[in-house]
Amino acid sequence: MRALTSVVVSNIKGGVGKTTTSVYLAAAALERGYDPVVLVDADRQGSSAEWLEARPLEGIEVVEAPSERTVKKALGRDDGLVVVDTPPGDERLLASASSLADAVVIPTRAGGVEYSPVLSTLELIPARTPRGVVICAARLGTNDLEEAIAWWKSQSVPVWGVIPERVGIASGPEGRLYREGLNEYDAVLKRALRGTR
Repeated sequence: MRALTSVVVSNIKGGVGKTTTSVYLAAAALERGYDPVVLVDADRQGSSAEWLEARPLEGIEVVEAPSERTVKKALGRDDGLVVVDTPPGDERLLASASSLADAVVIPTRAGGVEYSPVLSTLELIPARTPRGVVICAARLGTNDLEEAIAWWKSQSVPVWGVIPERVGIASGPEGRLYREGLNEYDAVLKRALRGTR
């Protein structure tokens, strides 16, 4: 048994890959041998819960917790690994979950309009909490991607992963988890866990 580790997946903007990231991180934690693995769906839309209801992964417990109080309760566990899929736009819940997190993963996309929501999200995370950006649905080899990576580096924000577009397209309740996605998100989880030590 390992001590509890909690990874909060957060961005105040919607449509950036939070649910895909959360489900893949939980699956990667399961493959790493964490027991239990708990996926907390804090979004009222319930996308993570819906996904794992449609395609259950044995060993992942899903907790629907669409309020600050229920998220805090879910994060109060004392063993295993907890991944929290946060909703867009709820700054109070994001700040509360981030304050309890061992690490925060911030999914985003490549492109200039994506910087501002991530910067706002970063302001909600306590200074001592490890955090990193994951560029989702990335078109590999494009100028947008290279510029985004360079911009985050110039802001001293670590890029914990670049997830190819083909992984994101196949995601959602109808899609299965792909080995490439599991490998990419395992590398993200490894970086997040390294930050918690």
